[in-house]
This record gives sequence, C-alpha cells and structure tokens, in this order.
Amino acid sequence: MDAFFLGCPLWSHKDWVGEFYARDAKPAEYLQQYASVFNTVEGNTTFYALPRAETVLKWRDETPDSFRFCFKFPQKISHTLRLQNAKLETDAFFERLAPLGEKLGPFFLQMPPTFGGEEFFALVAYINSLPESFKYALEVRHQDYYGGGHWEKALNDLLAERAIDQVIFDTRGLHYYKAKADEYHIHDAQRRKPKVIVRVKALGKHPFVRFIGHPLIEKNEKAFIQWAKTLAGWLADGKKPYFFMHAADDFYAPRLARYFHRVVSEVLQNVEPMPVWPSEREPEHSTTQLSLF
Repeated sequence: MDAFFLGCPLWSHKDWVGEFYARDAKPAEYLQQYASVFNTVEGNTTFYALPRAETVLKWRDETPDSFRFCFKFPQKISHTLRLQNAKLETDAFFERLAPLGEKLGPFFLQMPPTFGGEEFFALVAYINSLPESFKYALEVRHQDYYGGGHWEKALNDLLAERAIDQVIFDTRGLHYYKAKADEYHIHDAQRRKPKVIVRVKALGKHPFVRFIGHPLIEKNEKAFIQWAKTLAGWLADGKKPYFFMHAADDFYAPRLARYFHRVVSEVLQNVEPMPVWPSEREPEHSTTQLSLF
C-alpha cells in the first residue's frame, strides 16, 4: 500500500472492536492497531476542537514513519469566521499539530455548502496566507464551483497556482441507493453528504479523494475499477494520492477499504498486500471471516 495512501475518516470507532480491532482492544490501543493496517487517516476530530499537546505527541509515537494524518481545519475557521480574521486560530492549529512533522499529510479545508462565489475573495486571501511548508486540500460544496463557469475556473487557477488539490468527493454510490424507510443512518447520510459533480482532476501532487460507498458493498466494484485506473494514471505521473473510504455507517468503512484495495491490486502491479486486521490475528479467528473479501 506504499504506492498510495488509503484510510478511513477516523480511527476511534468503538464498534470496530471485534470487527476490525482485536476483541480486547481498549480505546488507547485503537490508533496503534489502526496504523498497523492503514497508512493514513482523516483527522476529523480537529474540526471540533484541538487536541492537547501531549495527545499529539502520543499520536506521533504510536504510528510508523510512513503514516500520514490529514487533519481538518477547525470549523471556527471555515464555518464561523468563513476564513476572515482567522489568523490566531490558524496559527494555533498549525502550532499544535506541527510536532507530527513528516507524519502530516495535506491539511483538509472543508468549506460549508453556503460558501459560494460571492465569498471567493476571502478564499483567495486565506489560501495565499497559508504557510508554504505544509500541504493542503480544499473541499468546496457550493454549486458555483461545479457549473463549469467563471467561479470554477477561478478556483482551479487559484489551486493550480499554489499546487493545492481540490478534494474529490464521490457520493454517487450513496445517492443512487434507494434507502428503505427504516434505514435511518442512510437517510441521514444522504441528507448531509452533497451530491456534487465528480471532477477527476489533480491540480497538485497529492490527489485527495473522499469516497462514500454504496451501502451494498459489492455494488461499488464498477466505481472501484474506475478509481483504480485513475490511481494508476496519477501514480504514473509521479503523484502520491490519498484515498479515504467512507460509508453511511462508518462501521463498514474498513470493509469497503479492503474491497477497494483488492480491486486496486488487480489493476496495479506491485501493490503490497493489505495487512491482516488486528481482529484476524487472534488464534480463534474463523476462516469464514478471513474469506469475506
């Protein structure tokens, strides 16, 4: 998996105990077990609050050198201040996470769906204020940036100039699914996750894909084959892609990621096997579980 980065939106998921994590896994062991399989993670926790300084050092010490954290900018910066007068918050964000050093992947700036072209000037100013020593990825959800018009071109020009990748948010599988009345988690995901045009482009060196899978795992195979071919093209161009696997219920995110890795392995040469899950390292683990994917 060293050819590209593959991970999930989080590592602290108690329902993964016995499924992905070992049956006796404690919360303090989650990250180490997660990082024994995946080589990156979305750091959504920083959207809500900054971790303590000692926690950051613990994260650094519990992960291998090849691991990458892709932390989300705090919501106060992106949603409350809408990128304006946010220097203090931005400096605090970078300062707190800087001890991770080389384990920092692209910082992930997610803008609210109401952030359209009329606020583009604030985005330009903020992007240009960011230190060049870090990597970044930007997610926009407003339709102004997907219509093929002035604002989409302006955004592409801005990101290309700074070698920043636009987050590719592929929610097609989720929205194609016709949820039943009692599938509340799927209805909720369809409500919260935007249905935007998928622009398969890489403006920087680190293409950043967030894929929300079809709730029926096998229904993702066609999309996975297409994405595997895209990954192959990016890798041939010398890029280092990040691919994050989501699900309407993130209990299934590791399963989707393993399925995707299998498909990628069939398309690309020399992809390292995905490591055995912590739950599967236990002696009594059944062959039925091992053969799921």
